[in-house]
Amino acid sequence: GCLNVHASLLPELRGAAPAQWAVARGYRETGVTIMQMDEGLDTGDIRLQRGLSIADDETGESLLRKLAPLGADALTQALALLAQGRLPRVPQDHSKATLAPLLSREDGRVDWTRTAEELDARRRGFTPWPGAWTTVDGAVLKIQSARPVAGSGAPGELLAGTAVACAPGTAWELVEVQPEGKRRMPAAAWLQGARLKPGHRLGT
Repeated sequence: GCLNVHASLLPELRGAAPAQWAVARGYRETGVTIMQMDEGLDTGDIRLQRGLSIADDETGESLLRKLAPLGADALTQALALLAQGRLPRVPQDHSKATLAPLLSREDGRVDWTRTAEELDARRRGFTPWPGAWTTVDGAVLKIQSARPVAGSGAPGELLAGTAVACAPGTAWELVEVQPEGKRRMPAAAWLQGARLKPGHRLGT
């Protein structure tokens, strides 16, 4: 049979984008699994696993960079144990499986009814692609950096400064944005240029 390196602690995050979804869903830990390949999608027996903590400022991109050498080390270790006849083989608990499907552009669309913490985790997880984006009067606005703050209003409503209301009691303060067809800029400069006032709704 064949061995495969998968960038999650299976049976969690089966699929094409495990590192991105680990960050996007707010996981505190992930890792790599050396698994026995079978006909299913990442359903084979677990041969070896190595864990890794996810940093508060982690992005999908930075996590992939950390998981690559971890996976290489784990595979080297697994092959050495296999040669000695000492590599364990444990079936996955399929009842605990979660999926990490291939990302689409729509995954990056900001749903302002989520909490600011959820939105920020998704923005980091989906960096560099599809990122986090919303629409302002029909034009796409990419949110390059932001931070959760306290605030309240209707989901997507522009509050004081550069904060936008999210799920009850949370707001997402935009720090750096990229309007459609333009370069990245501070959110305050974009707001000034676009002449948007508090109360304006994003996502329309």
